[in-house]
Amino acid sequence: MPEPYEQMAGTLPAIRRGGLGMIRLAPSQITIILPLFAVMDGSAISAQDKYTLRVPNGLAFSDFRGYEDWRVVSVSQTEDAIAVILANPVMIEAYRAGGYGADKPFPDGAKMAKIHWTPTKSADAPAPTTISGALHDVDFMIRDSKRFPDTGGWGYAEFDYDAPSDGFKPNGSGADCGYACHTIVKAKDYVFTAYPKR
Repeated sequence: MPEPYEQMAGTLPAIRRGGLGMIRLAPSQITIILPLFAVMDGSAISAQDKYTLRVPNGLAFSDFRGYEDWRVVSVSQTEDAIAVILANPVMIEAYRAGGYGADKPFPDGAKMAKIHWTPTKSADAPAPTTISGALHDVDFMIRDSKRFPDTGGWGYAEFDYDAPSDGFKPNGSGADCGYACHTIVKAKDYVFTAYPKR
């Protein structure tokens, strides 16, 4: 004898008795169920899609899609921030090859992200330990010598995190917003962060 859900019209995949089975639903039932999933996952409805943001006249957040999964290059700390510096596979490969600088620039397509948090003290560590607290901002660099010939071949962007809205806001305008600061490391192809031994 078929189980009750097998007697309904229409189908949707479902987990049944340890395997993938089918639930049969009438089209009118689907119309009711799908909005319920949307309401149950309200965060997806109200959350900002950061990848739609763009610095005015500058880079888009989507130029750095997937940065959260890039490899760690290094970390840095100031009195006001703790940061992790990440790089995409193109940049990591160039770092590992070594010898980058003014005479051997990073290749086009190299990208970096620097995520800043406010520092805080760990409540759990056995010794006094400074850890990352609230998210502050995310900075980006992309190497494209044709697109950015006036800024050493690099484009820059900063997106500040806004905790009340749980979203990001572009900071500044244009793709040259970080160029002036990075000119002091022109001899290192405008990149502050070295790739330390690991």
